[in-house]
Amino acid sequence: MELMSERQWKRWDVIGRVNAERLTMVDAARICGISLRQLRRIRGWVAEEGKEALFHGNRGRPPVNRTAESIRERVVGLRRGKYTGFNEQHFTEKLREESTPVSLSVWTVRRILRGAGIAPVRRRRARRHRRRRERRAQVGLMLLWDGSPHTWLEERGPALCLVAAMDDASSELLPGAHFVEQECAAAYLRVVKAIVTEHGIPWSIYMDQHGSLKRNDDHWTLAEELRGRQDPTQVGTALEALQIEPIYALSPQAKGRVERMWGTLQDRLVSELRLAGACTAEEANAVLERYRPEHNRRFAVAPRDTAPAWRPLRRGIDLDRLCSFRYEATVLRDNTVRLGGSIVIDIPPGPRRCSYADKRVEVRQFLDGTWRVYWGEQLIATAAATNHGELRTLRRRKRSRGAPVSYPTHAPYEEASP
Repeated sequence: MELMSERQWKRWDVIGRVNAERLTMVDAARICGISLRQLRRIRGWVAEEGKEALFHGNRGRPPVNRTAESIRERVVGLRRGKYTGFNEQHFTEKLREESTPVSLSVWTVRRILRGAGIAPVRRRRARRHRRRRERRAQVGLMLLWDGSPHTWLEERGPALCLVAAMDDASSELLPGAHFVEQECAAAYLRVVKAIVTEHGIPWSIYMDQHGSLKRNDDHWTLAEELRGRQDPTQVGTALEALQIEPIYALSPQAKGRVERMWGTLQDRLVSELRLAGACTAEEANAVLERYRPEHNRRFAVAPRDTAPAWRPLRRGIDLDRLCSFRYEATVLRDNTVRLGGSIVIDIPPGPRRCSYADKRVEVRQFLDGTWRVYWGEQLIATAAATNHGELRTLRRRKRSRGAPVSYPTHAPYEEASP
């Protein structure tokens, strides 16, 4: 006999007390929470069938809403074939997009897969208690960005790094996300340029302390020591020019929202890349661009305040110039600028054939690889694109860390190796 539930045991005991005349029918009905008429029925059934009368009559029968065996076999076949590696939620959404749609809940799909011996894609650990940081109220107040090195293409192509940003208020995956060979300054400059072009300037960006975002070296020039702070990185220079506040996280848990976004993308986006057969970074970026609106529809949330906080880019600001690699150099006597020992840019004569020799100029390499030379706000030279990335400039290292930074007469400096 099957084990009886507490309610069934309660009714069995109450009917036994009624039969022994230790309890009235009225009190028994009140205790069981049923009508007096229903109690009489149950008492009569128990008198005929015993305890079996207390069990539901449909027990042991297949439910009328059971998923058809043909549908169950199709779900298992698709999961083991076309959609190998998809998680249950993502797989359920794909089933509804099939030519012959299969409309099942994720719980039903999960039961079918478990019954067929198909384990979940990821094992989830018990969550630890953490204090939740309140989201910003408006979009554009704070972004989170990061790079995620991962086998995005699995065995079909090279290992890539996805560099992307999300809005803290809405969890929206922002424009500019793209795959690169490795996390670098150029990738972050492309992201901030795309965001400013499409939405506007954010107020702050939350980030880790990667070397392309924050100076982590121990090299100081004399000018830096007198100023009391190191020059920012190339990305930091662009953020300063756009008046975007950088906020540096001290642990991965501090930027948990972007880390959770990576977990979602490393699951769903990898499956989408596999489904599309992407094998190169260019193909992966095309799939990512198609996937981004779908990701935002599924995972973005509405901000508490619907008024956006993006700051407009002021008229006359050259965004291409700000989001580029910046170097300072001195024009040589032959009216050339030399960088990195291998890059030589000729400076043509200025108005009335004047020379720029000995002038301090700003050299910019744009994200397309081309070079520009500026004297103040005046563009004085251009050069064709090169494949050089960020150049390592020579820095001077302090011999004594204890000397006051504002004192001009320091011990001699030595040139650090490039």
